[in-house]
Amino acid sequence: MTNAFQQLLGTSAEFANTLRAAEIVARTDATALLLGESGTGKELLAHAIHAHSLRANKPFIIINCAALPEQLVESELFGHRKGAFTGAIQHQQGKIQAAQGGTLFLDEIGELPLSIQAKLLRFLESGECQPVGQQQMEKVDTRVIAATHRDLYALSQTGEFRQDLYYRLNIVPLELPPLRKRSEDICLLINLITQQLADKHQLSAPIYSKATLKLLKQHSWQGNIRELRNFCERMLILLSGQTIEPSNLPHDFQAKTTFSNLKISLGQFELPEAGIDLQDLEQQMIQQALSKTYGNRSQAARLLGLTRDTLLYRMKKYAIS
Repeated sequence: MTNAFQQLLGTSAEFANTLRAAEIVARTDATALLLGESGTGKELLAHAIHAHSLRANKPFIIINCAALPEQLVESELFGHRKGAFTGAIQHQQGKIQAAQGGTLFLDEIGELPLSIQAKLLRFLESGECQPVGQQQMEKVDTRVIAATHRDLYALSQTGEFRQDLYYRLNIVPLELPPLRKRSEDICLLINLITQQLADKHQLSAPIYSKATLKLLKQHSWQGNIRELRNFCERMLILLSGQTIEPSNLPHDFQAKTTFSNLKISLGQFELPEAGIDLQDLEQQMIQQALSKTYGNRSQAARLLGLTRDTLLYRMKKYAIS
């Protein structure tokens, strides 16, 4: 496997299959759709595909569609001409043009407004785009890799995402499995990431006991690789050069039971004899509510019987993005 793909660590069967497919896709100019939960490494995979392609020496441009104000999305993607709208004091190149000859990575493509989806589809079909305020089309040679944590097929069935764009993007879907489905990779990832961070911070890497590693393999890792990396950095800084035992782990890693272990009787939770970790339960309920509502915080708050402000406070408390 090439150096670019070697940065994506893991040996589990599903993960390895995705990487092998990505290497094949990288050698083509096909549009790729990267699927997976937040924190699974979709951006890193997009980088690897670009680095292994014939476009490797050309630009790799990233746009987070969820972070763009709706009124500026078209200008950011396709550019604009001076005077096209209030505040357009000079010509501006769009990200599609900036990635000429290279790759444009559209992260969180599911958040792209419907009006812009039609124009993106036209570009994918014809290679032509039209800057805001310009009459003629421009031909641009840019490969598109898109990514999402949402179910685009379901969104396309409800009209929240264009069906024609979905099928145009879904030529080669590549799904990265969540970390909880890669338990055999946990020890490998912890050791390698810890050593990388130790080199970066010039600290002695801690050692994880067998009992600790067993607990870590059982953790749900809702934040996936991102959560794992943050955890490794925290342990490195606080316990550099020490042996990490279960008692050294943050409280939420020592939970006696998880949300999935709880019994429900007559519509009520039945407290297990071993007890529960209430904070861990609260975190998992918030994450499930956000997942069920595709990240819509107002709807998630209603599911949980909270005000939106209370939900936002608790998301901040638990570092849930």
